[in-house]
Amino acid sequence: MRIRKGIGLLAGTSLVIGATLLPSITAAQEPEPINIEVVTHGQASDPFWSIFVNGVNAAGADMAPHGVTVNYSAPQTFDMNAMAQLITAAVGKDPQGLVVSLPDATALGPAIESAVAAGIPVISANSGSDVFKDLGILTHVGQDEFPAGVGAGEKMAAAGVTNTICINQEVGNQALDARCAGFAEGLGGVPSTVVQVDLNDQAGAANQIVAALQADATIDGILALGPTGAAPALAALEQLGNTNVKLATFDLSADVLDAIKAGTVLFAIDQQQFLQGYLPVTFLTYYNLYGLMPGGGAPVFTGPGFVDSTNVDQVIEKYGSAR
Repeated sequence: MRIRKGIGLLAGTSLVIGATLLPSITAAQEPEPINIEVVTHGQASDPFWSIFVNGVNAAGADMAPHGVTVNYSAPQTFDMNAMAQLITAAVGKDPQGLVVSLPDATALGPAIESAVAAGIPVISANSGSDVFKDLGILTHVGQDEFPAGVGAGEKMAAAGVTNTICINQEVGNQALDARCAGFAEGLGGVPSTVVQVDLNDQAGAANQIVAALQADATIDGILALGPTGAAPALAALEQLGNTNVKLATFDLSADVLDAIKAGTVLFAIDQQQFLQGYLPVTFLTYYNLYGLMPGGGAPVFTGPGFVDSTNVDQVIEKYGSAR
């Protein structure tokens, strides 16, 4: 454990993190550098991950007076070998903190364990809530995916849905697989057929969903695992002229919120990805200053939160300014 020394509790303006005060830095002080590397499996250009990166950047700006700099990197596609190489490269920079998403513990574990062995404090974000402790990671910030999937299944079942498909764009991503598995349990243990799609080809994904619906006319529910998966599902239903199949999705976008308001999406599950980017950087700053981790290392769950017809207007009103 590497604790940055030379900064004590000072009088003056302080930043509140949880119930703890980070000291202000006066002009006469030169804080020791706290360089934090962030490596995820999600590209900053993706609508979901762009909000995560906004959180990372906001935390970097807020923590800059304490010597913090932040660098974000991600593979070009969902590629665990490429991501492991990025983690190894980040470890080679000998940073004072490392934030990683953890969609595949088997593939990424050795690279993460090398960081822990080197004494670099590591926090996982977004995915990895079930395995972070096994790798020596200090804490996790994100959503517990299986229970979130269960909640989605329960809401679908309450709406009368009995036969479903789960649209998975990254089969093998443990977080997404857990969502589909939890969804099936929430439906009452009824299996939900997984339809694997390539969301880089939206038209092709829509055609795959059309084919699945045509193959089984009793399908009355679809769960997408993100806004880019909800888009081809909506296109498929429009193509078929089907207004009977209920569609829900994980994660928010302006289009998803508009679809909830219009009644073409039943609900969406929000996991507050801005906080998933923001909190690990602030926690690692705190850890470097004092050697303590908020919550004693217990995971910090940022979701699930459900957006449906009862609260969509409030979310739409605040969505642009909050993100």
